[in-house]
Amino acid sequence: MAALASVPASPPDKLAHLVWRGDRLAAPSAPGLSTGHARLDAALPGGGWPVGALTEILVPRTGVGELALLLPLLARTPAKRWAVCVAPPEPPYAPALAAASVPLERLLFVRADSPAHARWAARQALDSHSCAAVVLWLADADMAALRRLQLAAEESATPLFLIRPDSLANQASPAVLRLALRARIGGVDLHILKRRGPQLAGPIALDLPGPTGPLAPAALPARPAGGASVHALVRPSPARSGPADLRAGTR
Repeated sequence: MAALASVPASPPDKLAHLVWRGDRLAAPSAPGLSTGHARLDAALPGGGWPVGALTEILVPRTGVGELALLLPLLARTPAKRWAVCVAPPEPPYAPALAAASVPLERLLFVRADSPAHARWAARQALDSHSCAAVVLWLADADMAALRRLQLAAEESATPLFLIRPDSLANQASPAVLRLALRARIGGVDLHILKRRGPQLAGPIALDLPGPTGPLAPAALPARPAGGASVHALVRPSPARSGPADLRAGTR
């Protein structure tokens, strides 16, 4: 009987990037987009936000720092590209974003009448292939809906951020990255619930802009009576055009 061919202990170099070992971070096919936080970048495969993938950010309530976490990425929205925010829960507040160097002229905010409409709008933004990032606030979605969102992000090579309640932390998800935020003075404690790599022993403490940071109210123009907090978003303009007419279509 002929001797069995020996199997190498490790894959050839040209195939190494296709193999992920559970005791180390995966090597994605494309580098990640820097989060703007060195400690978080070091903990993520690819050194930043995954490109062409779904990232879930789970929060106990809105306004704990989920938008502030994304400000460095939104601030890098390039010319001729859009950053799209779908179904934000609070009235937008432009001065806070302007103070964080976010290009307001490249932001598109979409109101949605239902979770189904919000999911549809996010998919249209991704399918346009004209967005640098899409952020979707959504609680109501089953696995099939989440898979469609993940597939749309992959096909468009666009990062999609899904903001959801932390009560859904035990729900199965196709997201390649899942984070849970807890507010603390000056920032958040960030728990990585899912990544392509080993689990972290504890949370990552991040300082974020807020009432005691660069977006302190004293540094911002006075807001009108009844306006939103400095953590809110920029108010959409009915005249603003975007990558697609997201206010129409079937729901």
